[in-house]
Amino acid sequence: MATQTKTIDSQVHAYARNTPERPWHGILQGPDEVTGDDMVAAMDAVGVDGALLISPHRMYHWDASYALGVYAQHPSKFGVIRPFDPESERVADEFAEWAATPGVVGARIMLTAGEFQGDHPGLNQILAAGAKAGIPVNVMASGKLPLLGELARRNPETQIVIDHVGLAQPFEPPAPPEPFADLSNVVSLAAYDNVAIKISGACTLAHQPFPYPDIWEPLGKIFDAFGFDRCLWGTDWTRAVELLTYEQGVEAFRVTDQLSDSERSTLMGGSLAKIYKWSPDIGV
Repeated sequence: MATQTKTIDSQVHAYARNTPERPWHGILQGPDEVTGDDMVAAMDAVGVDGALLISPHRMYHWDASYALGVYAQHPSKFGVIRPFDPESERVADEFAEWAATPGVVGARIMLTAGEFQGDHPGLNQILAAGAKAGIPVNVMASGKLPLLGELARRNPETQIVIDHVGLAQPFEPPAPPEPFADLSNVVSLAAYDNVAIKISGACTLAHQPFPYPDIWEPLGKIFDAFGFDRCLWGTDWTRAVELLTYEQGVEAFRVTDQLSDSERSTLMGGSLAKIYKWSPDIGV
């Protein structure tokens, strides 16, 4: 029997072209511009019902105004997440203001953007604020997974979501020679009940072409460790644009025989709806 679970992408980006009025701080792989309309059209073309819209740190740092504008245009399609600066003296207040903003479903920490220790005040303030507000904190932690484990231990009431399988992912082909070299550190984080993981951008780690059969053995170890209720499929569009199409990032998970129908349903939307307490067409 066909499932009624919505298909939800755990990570997409939208942004305006680089102009003096809205300048970029850096470059995210992708077209010169990906508007909310562009992202919705790509999703609609392949039957993706909604997505978590992540304000791109590389371009906008801590400013999420563009993502909020996209949400205002497409409130039934997107839940919004933005990164926070752990060095900000107002980070707890900023988080509280963000959590009260319409469309917001989560926050993000970029452990890859600095040298941090587990007792860093700002990081722990962000995580504590996530618990207080009842919204997940996404963490970009490739190469910093032991630190993430320490933060998860210090903040057991916070729902933490690991970005991008916890692994460094390429912006251009080819994939790294050993893309899953840090898999043992990824799997070890399953010991923390408050940690979930995005299976986002996973296709960019493949050495074999679509439908990327070589990703399933290592992903299987993650599924076994975390359980599908703590795994969330996603494309990381448009960062992945040089390696595959949006359709390929979706269809690879639909055509594989490595997932049962119930596992696929949970992975491609069911777990996200429960963890973020959000679903397309409902909003927040």
